[in-house]
Amino acid sequence: MFRQTKSVLQKLQYLSFNGQQHTWRLKSTSARERALQYQPGQKIHGFTVKEVVAVPDLFLTAVKLTHNKTGAQYLHAARDDSNNLFSVQFRTTPMDSTGVPHILEHTVLCGSEKYPCRDPFFKMLNRSLSTFMNAFTASDYTMYPFSTQNGKDFQNLLSVYLDAVFFPCLREQDFWQEGWRLENEDPTDPNSPLMYKGVVFNEMKGAFSDNERLYAQHLQNKLYPDHTYSVVSGGEPLAIPDLTWEQLKQFHATHYHPSNARFFTYGDLPLEPHLKQIQEEALSKFDRIDPKTEVPSQPRWTSPKEDHVTCSPDPLAPDPNKQNTVCVSYLLGDITDAFEGLTLSLLSSLMISGPNSPFYKSLIEPKLGTDFSSVVGYDGSTKEASFSIGLQGVDEEDIERVKQIISQTIDKIIENGFEERRIEALIHKLEIQIKHQTTNFGLSLASYIASSWNHDGDPVELLRISDSVAKFRQALKENPRFLQEKVRQYFKENTHRLTLSMSPEESYLEKQAKAEEEKLQKKIDVLSDSDRKQIYEEGLELLAAQSQTQDVSCLPALKVSDIEPTIPITPVQISTAGGVPVQYCEQPTNGLVYFRALCNLNTLPEDLRVFVPLFCSVITKMGCGALDYRQQAQQMELRTGGMSVSTQVITDCNELDTYEQGVLLSSSCLERNLPHMFQLWSDIFNSPHFDDEERLRVLVMQSAQELANGIAYSGHLYAMTRAGRHLTPAGDLQETFGGMEQVTFMKRTAAMADLSQIIRTLPRIKIHLFNPDNMRCAINSTPEKVSDAAAHLEGFIKDVAKNRKERKPVRPNIIEKPINPLDDNGPRRKLISEPTFHPCPMKTFFQMPFPVNFVSESIRAVPFSHKDYASLCILARMMTAKFLHGEIREKGGAYGGGAKTGGGLFTFYSYRDPNTVQTLSAFGNGIEWAKSGKFTQQDIDEAKLSVFSAVDSPVAPADKGMGQFLSGVTDEMKQSHRQRLFAVDHKNLVDVAERYLSAGQKTCGVVILGPENDVIKKDPSWIIK
Repeated sequence: MFRQTKSVLQKLQYLSFNGQQHTWRLKSTSARERALQYQPGQKIHGFTVKEVVAVPDLFLTAVKLTHNKTGAQYLHAARDDSNNLFSVQFRTTPMDSTGVPHILEHTVLCGSEKYPCRDPFFKMLNRSLSTFMNAFTASDYTMYPFSTQNGKDFQNLLSVYLDAVFFPCLREQDFWQEGWRLENEDPTDPNSPLMYKGVVFNEMKGAFSDNERLYAQHLQNKLYPDHTYSVVSGGEPLAIPDLTWEQLKQFHATHYHPSNARFFTYGDLPLEPHLKQIQEEALSKFDRIDPKTEVPSQPRWTSPKEDHVTCSPDPLAPDPNKQNTVCVSYLLGDITDAFEGLTLSLLSSLMISGPNSPFYKSLIEPKLGTDFSSVVGYDGSTKEASFSIGLQGVDEEDIERVKQIISQTIDKIIENGFEERRIEALIHKLEIQIKHQTTNFGLSLASYIASSWNHDGDPVELLRISDSVAKFRQALKENPRFLQEKVRQYFKENTHRLTLSMSPEESYLEKQAKAEEEKLQKKIDVLSDSDRKQIYEEGLELLAAQSQTQDVSCLPALKVSDIEPTIPITPVQISTAGGVPVQYCEQPTNGLVYFRALCNLNTLPEDLRVFVPLFCSVITKMGCGALDYRQQAQQMELRTGGMSVSTQVITDCNELDTYEQGVLLSSSCLERNLPHMFQLWSDIFNSPHFDDEERLRVLVMQSAQELANGIAYSGHLYAMTRAGRHLTPAGDLQETFGGMEQVTFMKRTAAMADLSQIIRTLPRIKIHLFNPDNMRCAINSTPEKVSDAAAHLEGFIKDVAKNRKERKPVRPNIIEKPINPLDDNGPRRKLISEPTFHPCPMKTFFQMPFPVNFVSESIRAVPFSHKDYASLCILARMMTAKFLHGEIREKGGAYGGGAKTGGGLFTFYSYRDPNTVQTLSAFGNGIEWAKSGKFTQQDIDEAKLSVFSAVDSPVAPADKGMGQFLSGVTDEMKQSHRQRLFAVDHKNLVDVAERYLSAGQKTCGVVILGPENDVIKKDPSWIIK
């Protein structure tokens, strides 16, 4: 998977720290304490301990080691967290854009000396209980992480990963499949035209159809023109066919060596067995080399530069005439200086984050563009960091003005500095991030330290965040102009800055296709007849290899008996506050309180439904009570961990045509800020501000731009949502709230010259939503704080009681269900039932400016509690692993594809797919394959392992009890589902495939998003959008 730089979310925001464990293991001493017993200089299994440091903020002990023979570096973070993680990363510094590190990342996972079967990586997904397995190619490193809560599984995966990276087979056929190949369009027909195929080739074509991604790539290449950052490490589609198999093997030999490796392990498993296994299975077989992969500093320019690039026009852009992006990017200092990095990252937030920041005021509010440029703020993912500031959705005439404003704003910051309260709010935000617990903390840590460590920075120093924050406070105290001087040094006086503009070009896609066609033609022109014959034969060989049943007996595997038979129960208490139902869940939340409220939409007039997502996105950003929107943003930053409102469509777990519709309020705060958080919610309920048209326009434009930008990346989700639209009542509402319908609605809204109609609509929505009669709440906090939180919640309900009004539901069929299914007399939730709903099949094609397709077919199935649901879950997983993966990715060349269940639907999908009709027939053939029963007990067991690894993935304390609160799914219901999953057998799988998926039985929706398609245009059964 190619990873673009995380620039919008600064590294620190991207890292969510977390507190205590989420699985309590009985141990005499904690993992943290045990690790403190190591001594610098101690020798263990070929490694020497260099440093042992307690990091109390993050509840961990860091142990730094070096491998004696090869010089490999190692960091272990011991922490009482059962979700253990391993990662190995190599510094990969390509000097061309053939995508060699990216294609290598794919190819090493296709088989190794000890595990020679094809594709052990994908096979292990079904033989393990991993909570995460992947690989990433960044601009200058390649990382291979996995995590699991099972000790035996950890050893199995470690063995497969070590063998893959150090001893891969790197077969030529795997290079053809994953990288690129010339092949007949139909490999079985030597007369069909030759074309380029390959997984990475199609992945990168898809990646570059995303204009935000394209811009970020150009910006990096042009700001760092002298070394590895001037090329596309993921591969430029037109350069990928220049890569040879020999070059791939050579790159592996020089870069994938222990002397160029950094190992990281995390969690509560002991360190020594990890070191022993890594030494015995890999490192003992190598000697030290000098990998020569260092990245030199970028020579500094003596004067600023300007450049221009083009992209394809966006048909969904809020304003078709405003599609330019312009941005100024500054080269900063070396990222291995941890304190300077933190300072610049905090400075960046002060400059661009939220409506109180100077750049928001000077660039966003005058509405010169729709939003900040896709690359914005501090980016510490390259050896020397950068800071970028600019706008997208700009009119060509305004480009010069944007540049002027940027330089004027920098002058103003140097003159005025920042308000102290904003600096306090920012440090408060850090404090919350350090306390907030996530379930993938090990992975966040691995990503957080990766870039600096990659360039020989000290990873332990990066973990000591509170030391850096204390140093930051001290620097401000000693010199009140500390930040202004940094702005002068890095921005005002910095001559290494690039101003890059990007504009749409009508013929852009045509030119791209033509360039690919010409490159292909050049390759074809020099082919002799015997070359063509060889290409055809190699195509058949690859097809045969892809179609062969694999012997996977060499791979380690867990057994179904390794899965825990029961789930731990999460106790919740249900009571009421001011007549509103409340669920309390006591959890080790580390001093944070999490609040949620679900407000149903049952009384909302139908014509207002399409406005609800817009209402959700603006309601916390327009000001409330005595606060204007700037003061509100400041209070939210100072007093909470964030406040948001989002749409919810919840399919009932028993009835397919019954659902709950609502909006979910979510917020969190430190215990000391409870009264402030509820006061903010009271003001939002009682006196939200809706009348500032200028502010609303800014938010509408940002929202429309964000939706338009998201399609190139999440096209499969839009296809799946649309495909389910006419199959269930909930599916119809999901399309309204979050599908293509919402994207086009927001585009229309952003194009309105006058927003007064919207301003009149928002208060109408508010009176239906923020009504305590339609509400239920949930609180997760430590046991000590529950009564305190309950008292403040009671006060909030009293405060908003004047919004309480008996209103008639819009739909006649409202049914009530107890919130706790075991207590019929307790509080109830109101659902909408549509017993007369008729599903209807439909095929829809959305023509998009992409070179690849997103294909989906959705079939009406059964709800969660139905006896066949478990069989359909196992079937979807098994069909994906044993049939669809081979057809859609290996043979078809799509980046991904498969089947999943949920929301009462069984849904097929493909991602960044060069095919359409071929993929739809692969879906159909998958169903025939399942009905024929041509799968083994081993296949079923593997699918069960894979399903259970998702079912049992860790849940953070903030989210415990949420399944019951939102969907009414209790632990008892989960346990029954679990038992049904264990019980699924061969007969059940064939049976559900015949009963729900057969051509005669099924009602299905089909959707494709993709480039112009003549076959579909000529087929009258399709609706073309």
